[in-house]
Amino acid sequence: MVKHTVAIIGGGPGGYAAAIRLQQYGIDTVVFEKERLGGVCLNWGCIPTKTLVKVAELFSELHHVEEFGLSLENPTCDYPKIYERKNHVVEKLVSGLEFLFKKRQIPIIKEAVKTLEKHGDSYLISTENTTVQAYYVVIATGSSSKELHSMKIDGENILSSRDILKLQSLPERLVVVGGGVIGCEFASIFSQLGVEVQIVEFLPQLLSTEDEEISRRLAMALKKSGIKIYLKTAVENWKIENNELKLALSNGKEISTDKVLLSVGRAPVFDIECKNFEINIEKDAITINNNFETNQHNLFAIGDVTAKMMLAHTASKQGLLTAEIIKNRIEGTESRIEKLRYENIPRCTFTNPEIGSVGLTEAQAKEKYKEILVGKFPFSANGKALGLGNVFGFVKTIADKKSNKIIGMHIIGPQATELIAEGGILIGLGMTVDEALKVVFAHPTLSEAVAESIEDLEKMSIHSM
Repeated sequence: MVKHTVAIIGGGPGGYAAAIRLQQYGIDTVVFEKERLGGVCLNWGCIPTKTLVKVAELFSELHHVEEFGLSLENPTCDYPKIYERKNHVVEKLVSGLEFLFKKRQIPIIKEAVKTLEKHGDSYLISTENTTVQAYYVVIATGSSSKELHSMKIDGENILSSRDILKLQSLPERLVVVGGGVIGCEFASIFSQLGVEVQIVEFLPQLLSTEDEEISRRLAMALKKSGIKIYLKTAVENWKIENNELKLALSNGKEISTDKVLLSVGRAPVFDIECKNFEINIEKDAITINNNFETNQHNLFAIGDVTAKMMLAHTASKQGLLTAEIIKNRIEGTESRIEKLRYENIPRCTFTNPEIGSVGLTEAQAKEKYKEILVGKFPFSANGKALGLGNVFGFVKTIADKKSNKIIGMHIIGPQATELIAEGGILIGLGMTVDEALKVVFAHPTLSEAVAESIEDLEKMSIHSM
């Protein structure tokens, strides 16, 4: 039986980041990954979808080049080539990660873990063919697409987010059931590529966890692009008739489509048998403390399986911090890991327009702090945005009136997913409005909209009324 100091179950963004960091610390680590390194994010999620986002945005811009004094007649979309490019990008990134593991000599066991057993002060991790002994175990098994009682994923008509990335040709019509981040991103992508798209969302707003004003603006933009949106609406049943899908909605309407993307959230995945011990699980998620440790000593869990915040960069940060905790334990030193504040982790939605947010929404801020300051600045008054020809949206910054600390930032508009990093820094460091205003923002840049939204907290923005 092979012995390792640390065993990581799952090679996604959390698992592989933890493994590399542990190797950098000189700690012997093995990774179990039944498919390929990178998990859902690199193989079937973040990376392939953002590759399609770029194509969709570019194709959409080609239809408006006349505004820039250019001429281009009838741009066309060759989706098989787009599909090939997507796969090429994924392969390049994943094979690069596999090369990193090979050069760093981090062993990978390409099998599914069946059982996890306590063995004195260590654990036995077993696949169908292999058993490994490790003193520290990190569970990073991720999540999978949820289904509805009335609608099950079949990979042909009812698609998961993974299935839709396998399509090698565009459907003429697509219904997206679920108006969360994944659903809105795919709706935006396929609409820009010429597909007739409809969104059916059970809740009263798209992106239910985002600031309400941001969600309203997104709905406005998607509707303007031709997407039909049904809010407060459920799919009651569906059938196949005359080679098309017919969906009966709770509002009494019946809509027809060629494909359905079922995007109603993700559920933690943990199907490993635990022998002679139990892991505390709540609502299908493994419960952890502030050190990412389960109720079992030296047994950690990170990423989507904990359901803290199902984002790849959350998993990566958890993985890096877990690696540091393990290092400290091995060295016998006291852990000095600050509690990870999940509300201060940036959230990104790659629709057109993009959305970036961090910290509290306006409603959450009012509930927690009672008196708040809200500053806003529109991209229509930003020189760089005008030059880009992309002025839809704004930056909203929220501060606690009593302490003057910045507690939330929400952006909808050009490059919002890049700009939100600035909000992440300001909020993560607990900066006040006065401290943030000491920062000099370069001109001409989109980031000036962030600066002016902060100035507007004191009603001192230069370029807005």
